[in-house]
Amino acid sequence: MKPAPWPAPAKLNLMLHITGRRADGYHLLQTVFQFLDFGDRLTFETTGDGSIVLQNPIEGVPNPQNLLYRAAVLLRERTGTPLGARITIDKRLPMGGGLGGGSSDAATVLVALNHLWRTGVDEEQLAAMGLELGADVPLFVRGRACFAEGVGEVITPVALPEPCYLVVAPPVHISTPELFSDDDLTRDCPPIKIAAFVAGGGENVFVPVVRKRYPRVVEMMDFLSAFGDVKLTGTGACLFLAFDDCHQALAVQKQLPEGWHSFAAQGINESPLRKRLAEAVSDAG
Repeated sequence: MKPAPWPAPAKLNLMLHITGRRADGYHLLQTVFQFLDFGDRLTFETTGDGSIVLQNPIEGVPNPQNLLYRAAVLLRERTGTPLGARITIDKRLPMGGGLGGGSSDAATVLVALNHLWRTGVDEEQLAAMGLELGADVPLFVRGRACFAEGVGEVITPVALPEPCYLVVAPPVHISTPELFSDDDLTRDCPPIKIAAFVAGGGENVFVPVVRKRYPRVVEMMDFLSAFGDVKLTGTGACLFLAFDDCHQALAVQKQLPEGWHSFAAQGINESPLRKRLAEAVSDAG
């Protein structure tokens, strides 16, 4: 009997502000993350030879650039374990869509292999390792909806409504570095408090720049605006709408033009990765 897969859930940025820039060039952000009950799924088989094998690697992405591989090697090297792993991924999230798929995959590798290898690294240490792989990885390691600041490393858990979201993925690749370098990007947002966001404040500062550069995204945003408040997650290109329940989201999904890639998913404040880890610990006795 094969072990149950480990989830690597999607996330949404419910708002995204830039409040300044550090001396080293990194932008200072404020954002709110919430998870979805939909994402990639990973399965692991531990081995005794120390090798890390990706059973179905992403075409065109060599291992040194693959976050799954890098996460496994990082944990192996930091803990000194002699064990290895064969990793299989069921890739369901679009790459480069602003849903955090690569970061979520890396976090799931860290959390799952830490358990399966019995390396005993605590959550804070895992999050610190994750930060070496990407600014969003600690968010997925901790697995709680949060208000994030700095370069994404200052995290405050928040309790948010959990609507159903319709997520639409435009068939374009958005260059994040190009957006960050655009002269029209707002980089001096006044800092916002959590309470102000909960009361309805906050926006995504990348929306005007994306609308200027990507007409296909504009087309989709304008179409979806008939059904609610359309938002961009991260730097895009994925768009989302919130609904009271998934029946409403699915009803709108049926009205999308043929060929538009989309899915409906429940917003959740606790990552399914945390629940999967708790189950694995309970099963291990």
